[in-house]
Amino acid sequence: MSDQSLQFNHLAHGIATTILQGFNRHFEIFQRITAGARQRFEAADWRAVQLASRERIVLYDRRIEETIALLRDLYQIRSLDQELWKEVKYRYIRLLLDHQQPELAETFYTSVFCRQFPRKHYTNAFIFLRSSTSTEYIDSEETSYVAYYPGATGLREAIIRILQNAGFTLPFENLGRDLRNIFRALVKCYPGRANRKAQLNFQLSVIRHAFFRNKAAYIVGRMINGREETAFALPILNNEKGGLYIDALIWGEKQLSVVFSYSQAYFMMEHLVPSAVATFLQKLMPRRNMSELYSALGLHKQGKSAFYRDFLHHLKHSSDEFIIAPGIRGMVMMVFTLPSYPYVFKIIKDKFAPQKEFTRQQVEEKYQLVKRHDRVGRMADMLEYSNVALPMERFVPELLQELIETCASSINLDDGNIVFRHIYLERRMVPLNIFIETADGETLERVIEDYGNAIKQLAGANIFPGDFLYKNFGVTQLGRVVFYDYDEISYMTECNFRKIPPPRFPEDEFSSEPWYSVEPNDVFPEEFSTFLLATPKIRKIFLKHHKDLLDHRYWKKKQDAINAGTYEDVFPYPQALRFKRH
Repeated sequence: MSDQSLQFNHLAHGIATTILQGFNRHFEIFQRITAGARQRFEAADWRAVQLASRERIVLYDRRIEETIALLRDLYQIRSLDQELWKEVKYRYIRLLLDHQQPELAETFYTSVFCRQFPRKHYTNAFIFLRSSTSTEYIDSEETSYVAYYPGATGLREAIIRILQNAGFTLPFENLGRDLRNIFRALVKCYPGRANRKAQLNFQLSVIRHAFFRNKAAYIVGRMINGREETAFALPILNNEKGGLYIDALIWGEKQLSVVFSYSQAYFMMEHLVPSAVATFLQKLMPRRNMSELYSALGLHKQGKSAFYRDFLHHLKHSSDEFIIAPGIRGMVMMVFTLPSYPYVFKIIKDKFAPQKEFTRQQVEEKYQLVKRHDRVGRMADMLEYSNVALPMERFVPELLQELIETCASSINLDDGNIVFRHIYLERRMVPLNIFIETADGETLERVIEDYGNAIKQLAGANIFPGDFLYKNFGVTQLGRVVFYDYDEISYMTECNFRKIPPPRFPEDEFSSEPWYSVEPNDVFPEEFSTFLLATPKIRKIFLKHHKDLLDHRYWKKKQDAINAGTYEDVFPYPQALRFKRH
């Protein structure tokens, strides 16, 4: 082999090794932050919980920038040498043969490449459009889940062992009571089946480490009995007096799916092989795709990678066209969807409606705020992409024309594709204004009550939606109301909640202009009824459940609690599931 070939191979190997070292450093820091979750939970340090969550989210981009800077410094990488980078990818694949997070390392490599080189090179020759390794059966010395056998030890003892192995150092305030509550809840799950028998394979398979999020820890697993498999979770709370207690029994795929919803903040769950945990979770919730499960574990970049691969596969195996999304047209975002795929695509318009007094950069910052903030199950997570190419032939003429007219600065027409410079994707929901048009009776009352609950829970998490119109909220497949239009959100602490002063003269009430001063951050809650409660049946339901939302004193009280450092309890499961503690 010539000296030139040796030098070429040495350079390729060096670049590949440096990128993998960058990933390893990223994952080490990620794990270190995650590993502190139990200590923060047991110390009831809720502010530290939020800070750690935000720190972990921004970690990835920092390590990418750090790795690129190192490549430029060590190897003088300035432009793309195609043969070199093909060899770099080959060398990188070989380095991953015995790696425990190969799929995450591939995504890291792709990010490093795409941040440096043009979109036309985003092919499988240079990046990992397809994964090169299988994550099936990868595991560490510490297995991802543990099996317990109630047939040998008894169900009570099996649950006690599960709790002991979760690694909590704080004692349970009344474990006997909690176990009785679990048994009572199990009886309700199987009404009329008191004589139900345990089969030969009766077992509880439980993910080894607890999942931490906000003010709770979750033990997650499944019960196997004969051919029946049932997902479950045990939420554990801190009484903030030196003890823990089990708050509920989450039973079945539907209830667990709400806990792992895309509208919730990311979990912290420590394990060296995330693919093994994600695979186990998908067995519990088969309707959740791997993209959502990786994201739920805080690995949102891997979630993006898994989503994009799935989407490209769907696009290749479908023939329907992109259309304008149903609902009222947005003043800031152009929204379209592919009917056969359960997501919407959002692009920031070039010009906003006159009443929208902010810039494109401010809109992007609002979306980043949502990414970093606790979404309390009431704000949809979004996937953010750059330089996404979609085939122009798949767009209906009406949509294509509107994109050209309203989003010209965000798109580029290139060789039969529409290239979106910046795009957001969210789970498709039924807009609340469309949902309530056909809802009636109990369904209407449930959704209006949940709409008010969503506003209250967002307020408790220091989020003021800004625009409460029904069109800015959606109803998920699980029936929950979720906020998804973020261009006017702000922190509660930035608002000035006021009561409208009484008119000075009778003529004031008929004036087109207010008789009182209004500053940019002023909010008058009593005005909400004007644009929300015009329909009598909706007004009656809203006032029954949420009259306090029209009172400035309610909002001031929420604001005072936030300023005092109070973190509200928001549970991703119904109040009816919660156990009684007395």
